[in-house]
Amino acid sequence: MNSLKSLSQLVLIFLFISISPSIVRGQDDDLGASYIFGDSLVDAGNNNYLNTLSKADIPPNGIDFKASGGSPTGRYTNGRTIGDIVGEELGQPNYAFPFLAPNTTGKTLLYGVNYASGGGGIMNATGRIFVNRLSMDIQVDFFNITRKKLDKLLGPSKAREHLMKKSIFSITIGSNDFLNNYLLPVLSIGERISESPDAFIDHLITNIRGQLTRLYNLDARKFVVGNVGPIGCIPYQKTINQINQDQCVELPNQLALQYDKRLKDLLTELNENLPGATFVHANVYDLVMELITNYEKYGFKTASRACCGNGG
Repeated sequence: MNSLKSLSQLVLIFLFISISPSIVRGQDDDLGASYIFGDSLVDAGNNNYLNTLSKADIPPNGIDFKASGGSPTGRYTNGRTIGDIVGEELGQPNYAFPFLAPNTTGKTLLYGVNYASGGGGIMNATGRIFVNRLSMDIQVDFFNITRKKLDKLLGPSKAREHLMKKSIFSITIGSNDFLNNYLLPVLSIGERISESPDAFIDHLITNIRGQLTRLYNLDARKFVVGNVGPIGCIPYQKTINQINQDQCVELPNQLALQYDKRLKDLLTELNENLPGATFVHANVYDLVMELITNYEKYGFKTASRACCGNGG
């Protein structure tokens, strides 16, 4: 349990060290809801309701998740996701419910909703190898449905206040756009020949700019946006590239760092151009690299094997 506690503390330090008090606590209002968008890093069970090859509904997923008594919930982890940890530390009374769950309705919407989907990406084509998944565009479409329900639940004025003052919007997405799109073994070779890394990243930035702006136009104001981690260090990449366990694959990490710089610049641009919005850049890359480099410090036996029998 001490290792889990230290890991939780590390997550919070990296995600919130640069967050101004205005996004964590309003002057008069506590944050009451988390609206979570992303991929398997934060999926809370949406893929349970999809006909997809990407699922986390079997053990040992969930074995340390107290809220489920150790049963799988669709989270791609043995316990909580980063989104769960952040919500707890903000004092939110409940985890955000998966959008596709049948009980995500009525007043549960006020606690937040999780739209994330394992295999999803910024690009609509990302993750097609899994058959079905929710892209970021679809996730924003689903939030628009929630937005209309909040109007009916609270009335338009209070719904806007709830979203603009009492809610945080967390976005953790982008890894699959490289791993299960641009760098996908065999299937992506033609795409890499026809599109340079710079051009592909240009498309990613254009798309996520539009997606974040759509959320802003739907009254989202407080954003935490995670960058892409050191994807060349994950067990799956080490396995398919047949490298030593203490090494990382260079190209994926280079692409991640290139994208991360562009994303940080984009968030600066949005902070300047969208009145009343706060976009915080969460440095997932350094968080994960710290875990990989000093895994024993956080209670892990190795950084070279994936959880729950997946990915190497």
